[in-house]
Amino acid sequence: MRVGFNPNKDKQIASAGFYHQVIVPVYIPHFEGYFKDSFQILHYCLTSLFKTSHSKTYFTVVNNGSCKEVVLYLNDLFLKGQIHELIHVDAIGKLNAILKGLVGQKFEVVTISDSDVLFLNNWQTATYSVFESFPKAGAVCTTPSSRSLRTYTANLYWDTLFSKKIQISKVVNSQALKDFSISVGNENFYNENQLQYYLTIESKGVKAVAGAGHFVCTYRKEVFQSLNQLHTTFSLGGDSEASLLDIPVVANGLWRLSTADNYTYHMGNVVEPWMNEQVEKLTFSETEIKINLSPFNRISNFENILKNKIFSKFILNKTILRYFLVWRGLPKEAAKNYLT
Repeated sequence: MRVGFNPNKDKQIASAGFYHQVIVPVYIPHFEGYFKDSFQILHYCLTSLFKTSHSKTYFTVVNNGSCKEVVLYLNDLFLKGQIHELIHVDAIGKLNAILKGLVGQKFEVVTISDSDVLFLNNWQTATYSVFESFPKAGAVCTTPSSRSLRTYTANLYWDTLFSKKIQISKVVNSQALKDFSISVGNENFYNENQLQYYLTIESKGVKAVAGAGHFVCTYRKEVFQSLNQLHTTFSLGGDSEASLLDIPVVANGLWRLSTADNYTYHMGNVVEPWMNEQVEKLTFSETEIKINLSPFNRISNFENILKNKIFSKFILNKTILRYFLVWRGLPKEAAKNYLT
């Protein structure tokens, strides 16, 4: 039996003013083996995120089947108001967990981050600067990589093929690239030339690096408004990240870029002293930072096929791209092993 009239019926939801969402999927099933230090890593991740994000940032954490201790920790953060949205699911896979966090909300930009990312001060400022300087920026990573220039970047080369704004530049923070190499367990991830040079595009005095990584990346809301896939059968890897995080960007005619300097660290799964030192150095970012995104025109299906399927086979060929990089300023000696 119903008595009375529900006061919320036909009532519009009041806006809280958030315009930047951060989604962090968390999977820590136990504290053994690979996951031995994961709880502390997660603590560093969320603490650094809370410290460095402005007041209009909405934090969504998706617990993807973690153990009881992690559940209690996340519940406590939610009850304290540090997490705005906490979703509990039973090990449905990283990308499916991300999809859970994307629905039911509307934000200008969405950051998707692994739970082993350490955020640095000014990461949002740097991200917004790229979006505002490059109207076609659809995804912006805050850890640049000199090896990302062949991953879903064909449309960037098509759009700027004869522009002088796309050039080889000296790496701003080569130590950050070395740190990333160590974090993924491969100190030789970048060769000597990749530590010195990367491909950048410049606009309004701002440089951005070609390509973007997955472990932390910020997307325009439009990227996810036309998703055709709402589920993946992969728990991790496969074609799930490409189909949900890469292809929708370029299919909309947008570019995948990174900040020129490093504003996020990949910690991996082993705690090291530098992590706590970095977190302790962070200062709270309470000041609101505005973001002004320029409108863009979506490309047709024909343009998408032309740029991202046909032209990509040409420009992303290692031999062709090597000549292109030399044309854009990479020393010939460095070009010999740059695309290894």
